[in-house]
Amino acid sequence: MRRRGKVLSEADIALWRQVARSVKPLAGRLPEPEAPEPPPPAVAEAAAPALVVTARLTPAKPTPPPLAPLERRLRTQLRRGQQSVEAVIDLHGMRQDQAHDALRAFLRREQGRGTKLALVVTGKGAAGDALFGEERGVLRRTVPHWLRLPDLRPLVVGFEEAEQRHGGSGALYIRLRRSRETGW
Repeated sequence: MRRRGKVLSEADIALWRQVARSVKPLAGRLPEPEAPEPPPPAVAEAAAPALVVTARLTPAKPTPPPLAPLERRLRTQLRRGQQSVEAVIDLHGMRQDQAHDALRAFLRREQGRGTKLALVVTGKGAAGDALFGEERGVLRRTVPHWLRLPDLRPLVVGFEEAEQRHGGSGALYIRLRRSRETGW
């Protein structure tokens, strides 16, 4: 048996099995299945030459930096009207698939234009207007989730609920990443 570059002796394997049988698994967890017994040495020698399989580690893609909220200074400037939103998209009345496609195209286009701050209007949803059990305010809940997904993550530095004058809880400020920064 080979583990992390070390070859375990038969004594080591036997000791591990003895310890593993004596341990009680945590509540709600299944015990790990035991490894099959190795063939006796005589059978192993008679068999064809053993193939040593090595796992090739592929370099992991670098993860994007965490989403960052808007800086306090920028929020203050937006609240006072000293800073303006550079681009706006209104997703009212769209189905989820239409809204997701429109949001993706909007963010890519605005990033290409060099936009730093965009406003996405999702609407608040009417709580008392649900017919036949239909959910309301779906986009308000799902747009933040979409912004965290891998297809939009390279475009977004961070997002936060908008100030009341820009739509309050029915809109989001989105800080866009500069286009040269998308290659992490």
